[in-house]
Amino acid sequence: MTKNIIVTGGAQGIGKIVTQQLLKEGFSVSVFEIDAEAIAEFREEDSSEHLAFFPCDVSEECDIQRAVQSAVEQFGRIDGLVNNAAIAVNKPVTELTLEEWNRVIAVNLTGPFPCSRLAAPHLKAANGSIINLCSTRAFQSEPHTEAYSASKGGIFALTHALAMSLGPEIRVNCISPGWIDVS
Repeated sequence: MTKNIIVTGGAQGIGKIVTQQLLKEGFSVSVFEIDAEAIAEFREEDSSEHLAFFPCDVSEECDIQRAVQSAVEQFGRIDGLVNNAAIAVNKPVTELTLEEWNRVIAVNLTGPFPCSRLAAPHLKAANGSIINLCSTRAFQSEPHTEAYSASKGGIFALTHALAMSLGPEIRVNCISPGWIDVS
């Protein structure tokens, strides 16, 4: 049975590149994605039997529960989780609304927690791993990136806390890319 990796936000940007590379390496990939248009475009490009899309808002635990269950039903297992889904609202702090702040935190920081928690029993059984996409913004901010930077700083802290709590059965690491042109 092929190993199955979940990639959140896996139909566009960095997540899409990760998904494509995992498929090339022989993995099955369960893409948790909120953007229906991105899913449709990716489906047109790749109809692999090892690729499945599960509509999911990672800030909604019920969506994550449904997607994890569906991924297990589709591929029989979960061996890895790439917490990649993220959004940014970059504007002056005096213009950033609390609603915008909360949405960025919900997707970028809160979302990886239930994804990790709900995948953990499957990952433990597979001696699997979690990779969280952090960012250089966690360590060197730019103007007007308060919500995004705070969320990525939280991802860094969440990663080492999860590594301590879930290890050694589940390895947990993060990657902190800088600017990447995904157009």
